[in-house]
Amino acid sequence: MNEELKHIGPRLRELRSSRGWTLEALASRAGMSPSTLSRLESGKRQASLELLVPLTRQLGVSIDGLVTPSAPDPRVRRNSVRRNGMIITPLAPEGSLVATYKITYPPVAEPPEPRVHDGFEWLYILSGKLRLLLGDQDLVLSRGEAAEFDTRLPHSISAAGTRPAQALSIFNSEGMRMHTYTADES
Repeated sequence: MNEELKHIGPRLRELRSSRGWTLEALASRAGMSPSTLSRLESGKRQASLELLVPLTRQLGVSIDGLVTPSAPDPRVRRNSVRRNGMIITPLAPEGSLVATYKITYPPVAEPPEPRVHDGFEWLYILSGKLRLLLGDQDLVLSRGEAAEFDTRLPHSISAAGTRPAQALSIFNSEGMRMHTYTADES
């Protein structure tokens, strides 16, 4: 919280300036001296509710509006997992509404049996060729191609040819459960 409090002074100055008010004008409206307001804006005076409430009333913002929260660390630090020869690398934080993964599919002699489950999946091919069996269709997708499908249709995904294929896969929550968890994890 101390890190957020450091931003109150600059935020006060920004709000005052955006309204075209001088230190004297806002201080007078809030019932304090211009030097007190100046010290608040420069961080030389500790902010208190006694000082902030009249300022926020005049500026038309809440006290929460003065506190600029620091941005959380955006990096995703989750381990890759191996499942049925695939390498599944999470690209979104755990619990995200939309699950995004980089999946490396190994070459296989025969594609896996088609499966059906609730959900939707979106694929983008990063490298190699990906075979998508979808209903009656047998499709080969190459680098740069994308596909979107309802996973209630029988489907199977594997590398096409003798080299691995990498794809970005985006699932809604139902699709994520079926593709990324083993039966004992459910």
